[in-house]
Amino acid sequence: MFASVFSAAISGMEVHLIKVEADVSDGLPSFTMVGLPSTQVKEAQDRVRTALKNNGIALPPKRITVNLAPADIRKEGAGFDLPLAAAVLAAAGVLSAEQLGNVMMAGEIGLNGEIHAVSGILPMIIRAREEKCRFCVVPYDNLKEAHLIPDMKVIGVADLQEMIRYVSAPDSYKKAVETGKKSPQENSVDFCEIHGQESLKRAVEIAVSGFHNLLMIGPPGAGKTMIARRIPGIMPELTVEEGLELTKIYSIAGLLPAEDPLIRIRPFRSPHHTCSAQALAGGGRNPRRPRCSPRGSSRCRTLCSRRKANRRTGREYPPPPDYRPPAAPPGQPTAPGPAGPGRPGTCR
Repeated sequence: MFASVFSAAISGMEVHLIKVEADVSDGLPSFTMVGLPSTQVKEAQDRVRTALKNNGIALPPKRITVNLAPADIRKEGAGFDLPLAAAVLAAAGVLSAEQLGNVMMAGEIGLNGEIHAVSGILPMIIRAREEKCRFCVVPYDNLKEAHLIPDMKVIGVADLQEMIRYVSAPDSYKKAVETGKKSPQENSVDFCEIHGQESLKRAVEIAVSGFHNLLMIGPPGAGKTMIARRIPGIMPELTVEEGLELTKIYSIAGLLPAEDPLIRIRPFRSPHHTCSAQALAGGGRNPRRPRCSPRGSSRCRTLCSRRKANRRTGREYPPPPDYRPPAAPPGQPTAPGPAGPGRPGTCR
Protein backbone atom coordinates (compact mmCIF):
# COMPACT_ATOMS: atom_id res chain seq x y z
CA MET A 1 0.00 0.00 0.00
CA PHE A 2 1.25 3.47 -0.89
CA ALA A 3 0.99 6.69 1.18
CA SER A 4 2.72 10.07 1.21
CA VAL A 5 2.96 13.25 3.29
CA PHE A 6 4.73 16.58 2.85
CA SER A 7 7.78 17.81 4.73
CA ALA A 8 10.47 20.42 4.02
CA ALA A 9 14.24 20.57 3.58
CA ILE A 10 16.15 23.76 4.35
CA SER A 11 19.17 24.71 2.26
CA GLY A 12 20.61 28.01 3.43
CA MET A 13 17.57 30.31 3.53
CA GLU A 14 15.59 28.36 0.92
CA VAL A 15 12.85 25.92 1.92
CA HIS A 16 12.27 23.03 -0.49
CA LEU A 17 9.03 21.08 -0.40
CA ILE A 18 9.75 17.37 0.14
CA LYS A 19 7.26 14.56 -0.47
CA VAL A 20 7.84 11.62 1.87
CA GLU A 21 6.51 8.50 0.12
CA ALA A 22 6.19 5.08 1.74
CA ASP A 23 5.24 1.72 0.32
CA VAL A 24 4.64 -1.55 2.19
CA SER A 25 4.61 -4.58 -0.09
CA ASP A 26 5.21 -8.31 0.04
CA GLY A 27 8.77 -9.54 0.14
CA LEU A 28 11.61 -10.16 2.54
CA PRO A 29 11.36 -7.92 5.64
CA SER A 30 13.50 -4.83 5.05
CA PHE A 31 13.50 -1.05 5.46
CA THR A 32 15.01 0.88 2.56
CA MET A 33 15.32 4.66 2.21
CA VAL A 34 16.09 6.36 -1.11
CA GLY A 35 16.06 9.95 -2.33
CA LEU A 36 19.52 11.25 -1.31
CA PRO A 37 19.09 11.07 2.49
CA SER A 38 21.96 12.02 4.80
CA THR A 39 23.23 9.80 7.60
CA GLN A 40 20.93 11.56 10.08
CA VAL A 41 17.91 10.85 7.92
CA LYS A 42 18.90 7.21 7.35
CA GLU A 43 19.07 6.70 11.12
CA ALA A 44 15.39 7.68 11.31
CA GLN A 45 14.30 4.18 10.31
CA ASP A 46 15.74 2.74 13.54
CA ARG A 47 14.25 5.51 15.65
CA VAL A 48 10.83 5.16 14.04
CA ARG A 49 10.74 1.36 14.25
CA THR A 50 11.75 1.37 17.94
CA ALA A 51 9.35 4.18 18.83
CA LEU A 52 6.43 2.39 17.19
CA LYS A 53 7.31 -0.84 19.02
CA ASN A 54 7.46 0.96 22.38
CA ASN A 55 4.01 2.43 21.71
CA GLY A 56 2.41 -0.93 20.96
CA ILE A 57 2.43 -0.58 17.17
CA ALA A 58 4.10 -3.43 15.29
CA LEU A 59 5.07 -2.97 11.67
CA PRO A 60 4.20 -5.90 9.40
CA PRO A 61 7.12 -8.19 8.40
CA LYS A 62 7.13 -6.89 4.83
CA ARG A 63 9.31 -4.87 2.52
CA ILE A 64 9.14 -1.15 3.44
CA THR A 65 10.46 1.39 0.93
CA VAL A 66 10.62 5.12 1.65
CA ASN A 67 11.37 7.73 -1.01
CA LEU A 68 12.16 11.40 -0.36
CA ALA A 69 11.25 13.31 -3.50
CA PRO A 70 12.70 15.18 -5.29
CA ALA A 71 15.79 13.00 -5.25
CA ASP A 72 18.24 15.69 -6.41
CA ILE A 73 18.00 17.65 -3.11
CA ARG A 74 20.02 16.37 -0.15
CA LYS A 75 17.92 15.83 2.97
CA GLU A 76 19.52 16.57 6.33
CA GLY A 77 18.42 16.80 9.96
CA ALA A 78 16.13 14.86 12.26
CA GLY A 79 12.96 16.68 11.21
CA PHE A 80 12.00 13.89 8.80
CA ASP A 81 11.28 11.42 11.64
CA LEU A 82 7.65 12.48 12.09
CA PRO A 83 6.61 12.50 8.40
CA LEU A 84 8.44 9.21 7.92
CA ALA A 85 6.51 7.60 10.77
CA ALA A 86 3.19 8.98 9.49
CA ALA A 87 3.80 7.79 5.93
CA VAL A 88 4.81 4.29 7.09
CA LEU A 89 1.76 4.06 9.38
CA ALA A 90 -0.53 5.06 6.52
CA ALA A 91 1.13 2.56 4.16
CA ALA A 92 0.73 -0.15 6.82
CA GLY A 93 -2.99 0.61 7.24
CA VAL A 94 -2.87 2.20 10.71
CA LEU A 95 -3.77 5.59 9.21
CA SER A 96 -5.69 6.39 6.07
CA ALA A 97 -3.71 7.68 3.10
CA GLU A 98 -6.38 10.33 2.50
CA GLN A 99 -5.86 11.73 6.00
CA LEU A 100 -2.29 12.70 5.08
CA GLY A 101 -3.30 14.42 1.86
CA ASN A 102 -1.95 18.00 1.61
CA VAL A 103 -0.51 17.87 5.15
CA MET A 104 2.99 19.00 6.17
CA MET A 105 4.89 17.48 9.12
CA ALA A 106 8.26 17.95 10.83
CA GLY A 107 9.68 16.68 14.10
CA GLU A 108 12.21 14.39 15.74
CA ILE A 109 11.02 11.18 17.42
CA GLY A 110 12.61 9.67 20.51
CA LEU A 111 12.80 5.95 21.18
CA ASN A 112 9.90 6.22 23.64
CA GLY A 113 7.66 7.93 21.07
CA GLU A 114 8.09 11.50 22.31
CA ILE A 115 8.36 14.16 19.62
CA HIS A 116 11.16 16.69 20.13
CA ALA A 117 11.53 20.19 18.75
CA VAL A 118 13.53 20.90 15.60
CA SER A 119 14.91 24.10 14.09
CA GLY A 120 13.48 25.89 11.07
CA ILE A 121 9.78 25.45 11.86
CA LEU A 122 8.81 29.04 10.99
CA PRO A 123 10.02 28.98 7.36
CA MET A 124 8.39 25.55 6.97
CA ILE A 125 5.03 26.96 8.11
CA ILE A 126 5.41 29.88 5.71
CA ARG A 127 6.11 27.45 2.85
CA ALA A 128 3.12 25.33 3.86
CA ARG A 129 0.92 28.43 3.67
CA GLU A 130 2.27 29.19 0.20
CA GLU A 131 1.48 25.60 -0.87
CA LYS A 132 -2.03 25.90 0.64
CA CYS A 133 -1.66 22.86 2.89
CA ARG A 134 -4.68 21.88 4.98
CA PHE A 135 -2.74 21.93 8.27
CA CYS A 136 0.69 21.30 9.72
CA VAL A 137 1.80 18.90 12.45
CA VAL A 138 4.80 20.07 14.50
CA PRO A 139 6.30 19.24 17.91
CA TYR A 140 4.46 20.87 20.78
CA ASP A 141 7.63 22.68 21.86
CA ASN A 142 7.65 24.47 18.48
CA LEU A 143 4.00 25.52 18.70
CA LYS A 144 4.69 29.10 19.86
CA GLU A 145 7.01 29.62 16.94
CA ALA A 146 4.53 28.09 14.49
CA HIS A 147 1.69 30.32 15.73
CA LEU A 148 3.57 33.42 14.56
CA ILE A 149 1.78 32.74 11.25
CA PRO A 150 -1.86 33.30 12.26
CA ASP A 151 -3.60 32.21 9.03
CA MET A 152 -2.25 28.65 9.03
CA LYS A 153 -3.72 25.81 11.09
CA VAL A 154 -1.01 24.14 13.16
CA ILE A 155 -1.35 21.07 15.40
CA GLY A 156 1.21 20.56 18.14
CA VAL A 157 1.81 16.98 19.26
CA ALA A 158 3.94 15.66 22.10
CA ASP A 159 4.09 11.96 21.16
CA LEU A 160 3.11 9.47 18.49
CA GLN A 161 -0.26 8.64 20.04
CA GLU A 162 -1.31 12.30 19.82
CA MET A 163 -0.13 12.45 16.20
CA ILE A 164 -2.26 9.43 15.28
CA ARG A 165 -5.27 10.81 17.16
CA TYR A 166 -5.20 14.32 15.72
CA VAL A 167 -4.34 13.29 12.17
CA SER A 168 -7.34 10.96 12.22
CA ALA A 169 -9.59 13.75 13.54
CA PRO A 170 -7.93 17.17 13.07
CA ASP A 171 -11.12 19.03 14.05
CA SER A 172 -10.88 17.57 17.56
CA TYR A 173 -7.65 19.47 18.26
CA LYS A 174 -8.41 22.02 20.99
CA LYS A 175 -5.07 22.26 22.77
CA ALA A 176 -4.30 25.79 23.90
CA VAL A 177 -0.87 27.37 23.63
CA GLU A 178 0.80 28.56 26.80
CA THR A 179 1.67 32.15 26.08
CA GLY A 180 3.91 32.63 29.09
CA LYS A 181 5.74 35.87 29.82
CA LYS A 182 7.30 37.79 27.02
CA SER A 183 10.98 38.48 27.52
CA PRO A 184 11.80 42.20 27.54
CA GLN A 185 14.32 41.85 24.67
CA GLU A 186 15.98 45.16 25.47
CA ASN A 187 19.44 46.24 24.46
CA SER A 188 21.91 45.93 27.31
CA VAL A 189 23.77 49.03 26.09
CA ASP A 190 22.46 52.51 25.33
CA PHE A 191 23.62 55.15 22.87
CA CYS A 192 23.41 57.84 25.58
CA GLU A 193 26.26 56.13 27.44
CA ILE A 194 28.78 57.46 24.89
CA HIS A 195 30.77 60.42 26.24
CA GLY A 196 32.51 62.64 23.76
CA GLN A 197 32.87 61.65 20.10
CA GLU A 198 30.38 64.36 19.15
CA SER A 199 31.23 64.39 15.44
CA LEU A 200 31.04 60.60 15.21
CA LYS A 201 27.74 60.49 17.09
CA ARG A 202 26.35 63.06 14.69
CA ALA A 203 27.50 60.99 11.70
CA VAL A 204 25.92 57.87 13.21
CA GLU A 205 22.60 59.67 13.75
CA ILE A 206 22.56 60.84 10.13
CA ALA A 207 23.43 57.36 8.84
CA VAL A 208 20.73 55.73 10.97
CA SER A 209 18.10 58.27 9.93
CA GLY A 210 18.53 57.39 6.26
CA PHE A 211 19.61 53.75 6.71
CA HIS A 212 22.98 54.54 5.10
CA ASN A 213 26.19 52.55 5.34
CA LEU A 214 28.85 53.86 7.69
CA LEU A 215 32.64 53.39 7.67
CA MET A 216 34.49 54.20 10.89
CA ILE A 217 38.26 54.65 10.63
CA GLY A 218 40.51 54.78 13.65
CA PRO A 219 43.15 53.00 15.71
CA PRO A 220 42.25 50.13 18.03
CA GLY A 221 40.59 51.40 21.20
CA ALA A 222 39.14 54.54 19.63
CA GLY A 223 35.58 53.34 20.26
CA LYS A 224 34.46 52.06 16.86
CA THR A 225 33.02 48.78 18.17
CA MET A 226 31.59 50.46 21.27
CA ILE A 227 29.58 52.89 19.17
CA ALA A 228 28.57 50.27 16.60
CA ARG A 229 27.27 48.06 19.40
CA ARG A 230 24.93 50.86 20.50
CA ILE A 231 23.58 51.74 17.05
CA PRO A 232 20.55 49.33 17.24
CA GLY A 233 19.29 51.30 20.26
CA ILE A 234 18.60 54.41 18.15
CA MET A 235 17.28 52.61 15.07
CA PRO A 236 13.51 52.46 14.43
CA GLU A 237 11.56 49.57 15.86
CA LEU A 238 11.19 46.49 13.71
CA THR A 239 8.05 46.19 11.64
CA VAL A 240 6.10 42.92 11.62
CA GLU A 241 7.60 41.91 8.27
CA GLU A 242 11.15 42.72 9.40
CA GLY A 243 10.61 40.84 12.67
CA LEU A 244 9.42 37.74 10.82
CA GLU A 245 12.38 37.95 8.44
CA LEU A 246 14.83 38.05 11.33
CA THR A 247 12.94 35.35 13.24
CA LYS A 248 13.12 33.09 10.20
CA ILE A 249 16.91 33.45 10.10
CA TYR A 250 17.25 32.72 13.81
CA SER A 251 14.82 29.80 13.51
CA ILE A 252 16.96 28.13 10.85
CA ALA A 253 20.07 28.72 12.96
CA GLY A 254 18.36 27.27 16.06
CA LEU A 255 18.89 30.47 18.08
CA LEU A 256 15.28 31.35 18.95
CA PRO A 257 14.38 31.66 22.67
CA ALA A 258 11.82 29.12 23.79
CA GLU A 259 9.62 31.49 25.80
CA ASP A 260 9.29 34.32 23.28
CA PRO A 261 10.34 33.22 19.78
CA LEU A 262 9.59 36.50 17.96
CA ILE A 263 12.65 38.71 17.49
CA ARG A 264 11.64 42.32 18.27
CA ILE A 265 14.99 44.10 18.57
CA ARG A 266 17.59 44.72 15.92
CA PRO A 267 20.61 42.42 16.31
CA PHE A 268 24.28 43.33 16.38
CA ARG A 269 26.90 41.10 14.79
CA SER A 270 30.64 41.58 15.25
CA PRO A 271 32.69 39.33 12.95
CA HIS A 272 36.45 39.29 13.44
CA HIS A 273 38.44 41.59 11.18
CA THR A 274 40.55 38.67 9.88
CA CYS A 275 37.60 36.53 8.75
CA SER A 276 37.25 35.57 5.12
CA ALA A 277 34.42 36.59 2.82
CA GLN A 278 32.82 33.15 3.24
CA ALA A 279 32.95 33.40 7.03
CA LEU A 280 31.57 36.95 6.92
CA ALA A 281 28.49 35.77 5.01
CA GLY A 282 28.12 32.58 7.07
CA GLY A 283 29.79 30.30 4.57
CA GLY A 284 29.97 26.56 4.30
CA ARG A 285 28.26 23.95 2.17
CA ASN A 286 24.95 24.65 3.89
CA PRO A 287 25.27 28.06 5.65
CA ARG A 288 23.00 28.46 8.63
CA ARG A 289 24.50 30.72 11.28
CA PRO A 290 24.06 34.43 10.55
CA ARG A 291 27.24 36.51 10.49
CA CYS A 292 25.98 39.88 9.29
CA SER A 293 22.34 40.78 9.86
CA PRO A 294 20.27 42.54 7.18
CA ARG A 295 18.05 44.33 9.73
CA GLY A 296 20.56 45.33 12.42
CA SER A 297 24.04 46.67 12.96
CA SER A 298 27.19 44.84 11.88
CA ARG A 299 30.75 45.81 12.69
CA CYS A 300 32.65 44.59 9.66
CA ARG A 301 36.17 45.30 8.60
CA THR A 302 37.47 48.80 9.27
CA LEU A 303 40.40 50.43 7.52
CA CYS A 304 42.62 50.15 10.58
CA SER A 305 41.75 46.47 11.02
CA ARG A 306 42.58 45.75 7.40
CA ARG A 307 46.01 47.31 7.86
CA LYS A 308 46.67 44.76 10.59
CA ALA A 309 45.68 42.00 8.17
CA ASN A 310 48.02 43.48 5.57
CA ARG A 311 51.01 43.11 7.85
CA ARG A 312 50.19 39.46 8.43
CA THR A 313 49.24 38.36 4.91
CA GLY A 314 51.32 40.77 2.84
CA ARG A 315 48.29 41.73 0.73
CA GLU A 316 47.84 45.37 -0.28
CA TYR A 317 44.55 47.13 0.54
CA PRO A 318 45.01 50.83 -0.31
CA PRO A 319 42.77 53.37 1.44
CA PRO A 320 40.12 55.32 -0.47
CA PRO A 321 41.52 57.93 -2.92
CA ASP A 322 40.03 60.81 -0.92
CA TYR A 323 41.48 59.60 2.39
CA ARG A 324 43.63 62.10 4.27
CA PRO A 325 45.51 61.12 7.43
CA PRO A 326 44.55 63.02 10.58
CA ALA A 327 46.70 65.86 11.79
CA ALA A 328 49.47 64.79 14.16
CA PRO A 329 49.86 66.33 17.63
CA PRO A 330 52.41 69.16 17.98
CA GLY A 331 55.95 67.92 18.04
CA GLN A 332 55.28 64.76 16.03
CA PRO A 333 55.87 64.27 12.28
CA THR A 334 52.80 64.00 10.13
CA ALA A 335 51.93 60.88 8.21
CA PRO A 336 53.02 60.95 4.56
CA GLY A 337 50.41 62.01 2.06
CA PRO A 338 50.01 60.94 -1.54
CA ALA A 339 53.30 59.87 -3.06
CA GLY A 340 52.43 61.04 -6.55
CA PRO A 341 49.62 62.07 -8.87
CA GLY A 342 46.88 59.46 -9.03
CA ARG A 343 48.46 57.31 -6.32
CA PRO A 344 46.57 57.02 -2.99
CA GLY A 345 48.35 57.83 0.24
CA THR A 346 49.68 55.16 2.53
CA CYS A 347 48.58 54.46 6.11
CA ARG A 348 51.13 53.86 8.82
